[in-house]
Amino acid sequence: MRSPVAAVIDIGSNSIKILVATREADGRIVALKTHTLDARISAGISQAVPRLSEDGMTRGLSAIQELLAVAEPFSPTTTVLVATSAVRDAANGPEFRQRVLDATGHTIRILTGDEEADLIGRGLTCDPALADLQNFYVFDLGGGSMEFLVFRNRRIEQELSLKLGCVRLTEKFITDPAAPLQPSACTALALHVRDTIKQSGFRFSLPADAEAVFTGGTMTSVRLIKGALHGVKLEDTPPIVSLETLHDLLDEIGPLDLEARKRIPGMPASRADVFPAALVTAVTLAEFGLFKRFHHSLYNLRWGLAAQALM
Repeated sequence: MRSPVAAVIDIGSNSIKILVATREADGRIVALKTHTLDARISAGISQAVPRLSEDGMTRGLSAIQELLAVAEPFSPTTTVLVATSAVRDAANGPEFRQRVLDATGHTIRILTGDEEADLIGRGLTCDPALADLQNFYVFDLGGGSMEFLVFRNRRIEQELSLKLGCVRLTEKFITDPAAPLQPSACTALALHVRDTIKQSGFRFSLPADAEAVFTGGTMTSVRLIKGALHGVKLEDTPPIVSLETLHDLLDEIGPLDLEARKRIPGMPASRADVFPAALVTAVTLAEFGLFKRFHHSLYNLRWGLAAQALM
């Protein structure tokens, strides 16, 4: 009898991703296939009444169909589709869900912010590189929201989802994403991030030497850029990203226009417009929480959903 296989599709604000995974005899969740498509379904997410655009829904449906085809050769016993901030907040989110159901036969599960944070935390515990961490913070930066978690003795003590996604903040504070980052926009964005965290009630309650773990495409992009500089693949780059590195990169890309950013070796072209806002957010978080570095992990929401599906 073959082991069950789960296919998890995460419909995010900026990208749509799949993880096809199984559980080994020792309990470990093992990836059989991963793939990411940049669909940016969340354009307009910062509006008073957010709506998914027709183009965004078309891109999203196409990406989901492509990822379902990626999973097909593995004959998954369970297929899970989830959506987060972009679809959750959109007035026409139900219409998009119906289109996906009609075209694929699969229902999209809408995750609340708390569910998203909880599943991200569960996914992090699948990362063997974090096996020795007992007390640590987790921050997951997406396009529409950012999740905050506190782990004490490897159990979630606090979880919170805030509307600090990089697409949302770019639309709100950066008038022209194709132009160089203006100091006034940088300052306003940083103050907003700091004030939102302060007003949220999130408690930085762990000892001062507690590790901070960061997940999401922003830190992946940082490692891709650093890897390209040294001619190494993502998986061969150090998973520790210092605050100094983030500052240096922000100083480098801030004065560049969009086309120049896209030409930076390793820069994912589809993220170049929101990358400045993402870096400002990460730097502000590090300074506010007094973190000198982040430990980057690729084990996030999809891994938590796979662990749940393969129980």
